[in-house]
Amino acid sequence: MFSFFKKKKIIPHIKLSGVIGNVGKFKQGIDFAGQEEIIKKAFSIKKAPAIAISINSPGGSPVQSHLIHDFIREQAKKNKKKVIIFMEDVAASGGYLIACAGDEIYANQSSIVGSIGVIYSSFGFKDLIQKIGVQRRIYTAGKNKSTLDPFMEENKDDIERLKNIQLDLHKDFIDVVEKSRSTKLKKDKGIELFSGEFWSGRKSLELGLIDGIGTADKILREKFGNDVHIKKFEKSKGWLSKKISSSNQIDQVVNILEERAIWQRYGF
Repeated sequence: MFSFFKKKKIIPHIKLSGVIGNVGKFKQGIDFAGQEEIIKKAFSIKKAPAIAISINSPGGSPVQSHLIHDFIREQAKKNKKKVIIFMEDVAASGGYLIACAGDEIYANQSSIVGSIGVIYSSFGFKDLIQKIGVQRRIYTAGKNKSTLDPFMEENKDDIERLKNIQLDLHKDFIDVVEKSRSTKLKKDKGIELFSGEFWSGRKSLELGLIDGIGTADKILREKFGNDVHIKKFEKSKGWLSKKISSSNQIDQVVNILEERAIWQRYGF
């Protein structure tokens, strides 16, 4: 077995799938803590000329997206390896930010790509609780501690503070994209690339957001030969996690609905 693989080129293939930051007792998403060791192991294969990473994510936490992106780049530099990214159904928002860790990015022609922006969504229940006769009682130390409370009237100062934070986060996102894609971005197409809009894989290729169309298997064999050995690295769901998840159906349903709302933003 050892001599068989010794003659072949080995390409570690990491798969990142799910909502970024949507992890915990009942959630199966992507976060830095859950992926750190997998990424390290993949990059530790000394004879591998490159690392392949498949991404299928509608985004999520900006912090977790940055942590994963930065760690991939750090490992690539440390181990002197090329990173090739492959997009599946969706690589949008934080999913695209992580994809920018790649030296090359590929997608399916029908993949959803982009959404370079920042979003915050909530609900307002002020009129509802008045209608059913409920009083809101809240006590704080710090005048802005109740910022964006859904049971209170919207405050213009709260919205302005939120918008300023979003602008900072958006700028950070844009900086990552521009550094990664550099001169590849086609800003002369009459399309605002950083508006939060998203596109098909085919259109993304025209805009310079990706480098080509193709699957991981096809592209890796074209680059490294038909006898290349693609070694998969993916976070597995342990027996205990499965047992816990199946024991609380209400929490499962709530989490599924939360995830579904994020995926449906991109038609999935």
